[in-house]
Amino acid sequence: MSQEFIDHEISKIIDDKELGYPRNMAMASAWILGNLKGINLKVFDVSHTSSLSDYYVLASATNVTQASAMASEIVRCLRNHELNFLSKEGVNGSDWILLDAGDVIIHIFLETAREIYGLEELWTEAKSISIPQSYYFSSDGAEIAEKIEDKGRDFF
Repeated sequence: MSQEFIDHEISKIIDDKELGYPRNMAMASAWILGNLKGINLKVFDVSHTSSLSDYYVLASATNVTQASAMASEIVRCLRNHELNFLSKEGVNGSDWILLDAGDVIIHIFLETAREIYGLEELWTEAKSISIPQSYYFSSDGAEIAEKIEDKGRDFF
């Protein structure tokens, strides 16, 4: 997946007038996580239940390298769209990475650690935001795009 493709897709989400700020930043983060093969993605609207943030984004990674790559890509993409991060915790090999952008807080866990912390249990009153299937790397749309991109590369 090229940087140009990622930047284009993120720009479409951020410029979506129906989403508005800060939901657009939360959904852009979810798209990045889904396309970097994050699993068990969740977006919670906590604007009415938390004074810390408006949206929490959660994802699991299968290993530390994947989690670190996810965090780096979110920071890179959202900084390009003028979102500043107040804090980045656990980015150097931890089982839980937290990216605090004020209105949006992104949590990236190793699969095994997510169950231990159980953050979803804290936000039972928060509204869960639906994540479109097209945000996931393995969605039908992604598979079709891959087939189109690979057309002409069939050497056998």
